[in-house]
Amino acid sequence: MNYRNLGNRGLRVSAIGLGCMGMSHAYGAPADHREMTELLAKAVDMGYDFFDTAEVYGTPDNPHDNEELLGNALKACRNKVVIATKFGLRFDMESGQVPYPLITDSRPEGIRRSVEGSLRRLQTNYIDLYYQHRPDPQIPIEEVAGTMQDLIKEGKVLYWGLSEASEEDIRRANAVCPLTAVQDRYSMMARWHEALFPVLEELGIGLVAFSPLANGLLSDRYNAASHFDAGSDYRAGMPQFQPDSYDKNRELLQLIRYIASEKNATPAQISLAWMLCKKPWIVPIPGTRRLDRLQENAGAADITLSEEEVKQIDQALDAMPMSGVFGGTK
Repeated sequence: MNYRNLGNRGLRVSAIGLGCMGMSHAYGAPADHREMTELLAKAVDMGYDFFDTAEVYGTPDNPHDNEELLGNALKACRNKVVIATKFGLRFDMESGQVPYPLITDSRPEGIRRSVEGSLRRLQTNYIDLYYQHRPDPQIPIEEVAGTMQDLIKEGKVLYWGLSEASEEDIRRANAVCPLTAVQDRYSMMARWHEALFPVLEELGIGLVAFSPLANGLLSDRYNAASHFDAGSDYRAGMPQFQPDSYDKNRELLQLIRYIASEKNATPAQISLAWMLCKKPWIVPIPGTRRLDRLQENAGAADITLSEEEVKQIDQALDAMPMSGVFGGTK
C-alpha cells in the first residue's frame, strides 16, 4: 500500500481508504459481524489504515451498527489506524416512521452528544477525523467550527472536515478552525465537485472521495441482468443501475476497459488510479465486503497515469454520453 498526506495538516493515510458503510447499510442485508471483523483485520494487514464510518450507518434495529462493528474490529490495532466518523445527521426517533428519517442537527449540544456516543461505540478516547455529515442551514458554520476547535483542544478530535459543503462554507469554517479534509461524491461519472479543487489546493485541504466507483458500476462487474433487492439495496433505485443505463454508459465502460488492458489492470483500478494521479491530496474510499475486491482496490495505488493520460481521459469524459448517477445528477 502507498500512503499520502490528506491536505497539509499532517494527517497521513493509506492512498486507498475503506468506506465501511456498506457493511451495515444500503447494500443489502447487513453483513455478518464476524466475517467483517476478519475482513477488517485483513485490510489492516494489507496496509489499509484509513477507515470511514458515521453514527447513522446502521439498520432500523441498530441505527449505530457500523460504528459498533469498527469499534470491536479495530480496538486491537487502534494506534495503527485512522478512523473517520461523522456528526450532524440524527435519527428522528419520534417520527413513528421506520426507517427513522434523518434530520440535520449541528447544534453545539448535539455535536457534544454525538462525539460522546461515537467515542463509546468506537471504543476509543479520540476520533482521528470528524466530519460534519451535511450542512445544517439552521446553524452558522462558524459555530460548528468553534465547537470543533474546542473538541480538538480537549483531545477528543484530532482533525476535522466537512462533507457536501459549498466553497463559502469551506472558507468560513477554515477561517475559524483549519479543515483537514472535505468529503464528497467523486468519480468518473460524478465530477461536479472538481469546481472545489482550486479552493482545496489554496487552503491545503484534502479531498476524500466517496462512491469513487459510482456505487460499483465502474468496477464493470454488473450488467443489465444484475438484480438488487429493492427493500435493502439502494442500487435498485439508482439511475446508473437501471437496465437501459448500460447502453447509455457503453462508451464509458469501453474506455475504462481499454485503459485497463493497456495498463494490465482492472476497470476498478483504473477508475481509482485516475483520481489518485489527478491530485496528490485525493484519497478514495471504495467500500466492499469481499477480500478479492479489497485486494483489487489496493492495487490501484500502484498504477501510474501520466498527466497527459489523465488529461486525455478527462477530455473523453467531457464529450461522452452517460446515464444519470445517484447523488447529484443535475
